[in-house]
Amino acid sequence: MNNLNSINEHQREILPPTPVQGTPKATGQLADLLTLMARLRADCPWDQEQSNHSLIPYAIEEAYELAEAVQSDDDEDIKGELGDVLLQVIFHCQLYAEQGRFDIADVITTLQQKLVRRHPHVFEAENLQDEAAVKGRWDEIKKEENKARALRGKPKRRLDNTKAGSALMQAQEVQKQASKLGFDWDGVSGALEKLEEEVNELKAELLDTSDIAKSNIIKSKDEIKANINDIEKELGDCLFALVNVARKLHLDAEAAALTCVHKFKSRFGYIEAQLEAAGKHIEDSNITEMEVLWEAAKQHERAQ
Repeated sequence: MNNLNSINEHQREILPPTPVQGTPKATGQLADLLTLMARLRADCPWDQEQSNHSLIPYAIEEAYELAEAVQSDDDEDIKGELGDVLLQVIFHCQLYAEQGRFDIADVITTLQQKLVRRHPHVFEAENLQDEAAVKGRWDEIKKEENKARALRGKPKRRLDNTKAGSALMQAQEVQKQASKLGFDWDGVSGALEKLEEEVNELKAELLDTSDIAKSNIIKSKDEIKANINDIEKELGDCLFALVNVARKLHLDAEAAALTCVHKFKSRFGYIEAQLEAAGKHIEDSNITEMEVLWEAAKQHERAQ
């Protein structure tokens, strides 16, 4: 149970599943799903082009869609989104098996070992009576695992312990951890000043500073394209600084962003509904008309 050795130390040969010809049936069996994935890799041009890195955005997207489906509590949506998450797992396993590194059996074995290792209160004599005690022991075991990672040549730094998640979630978590180590402002004012500083740096990348008379004019598309990497970095700095403001206000940046997304979708839906009621298609509207309806949507919200 305490074996933290790499799964690559086994002796068996890693072979990807063999594609099966013909139209497969939905059987509910993992083995059949794996051979279906192998068939897609063999015969589908899109699947053939994918790599483990190209699949990363899809894995993130599917995790969020699963969360949304669970919130909706619709069984069909939940089954579909769980399947999409499972697809990401078997797709990655197929690719790694093709590279001869590991396969889904190794992934399942590693998960089983981890679950047993992190639940000594279930499988050993440890007596942990409440959730807090279980969480504390879980964290201790993770620290032991991190030591084993270091022995395998993976150095562990303080901020490496931050949780995975969206960019906003990770930003807030690393700021929280850095704060515990003394790298932080006392109040929100310092975070606000940093935000203003970063916004000004972004403006400097976007605005034409060659002529004072043009100081408020955005650079040409070609100039922006030529400098897009620096602009991306400055934009990231602005987002990171804004997350810090949220943290100092004891707000969750991810929740705030999701609230804004929901609000935008709701207001845009109001615009569509009003245009449809007037016998119009949104494609036939214009920004002036939509801005008027946007303000009407805001008034509608306040009235509810």
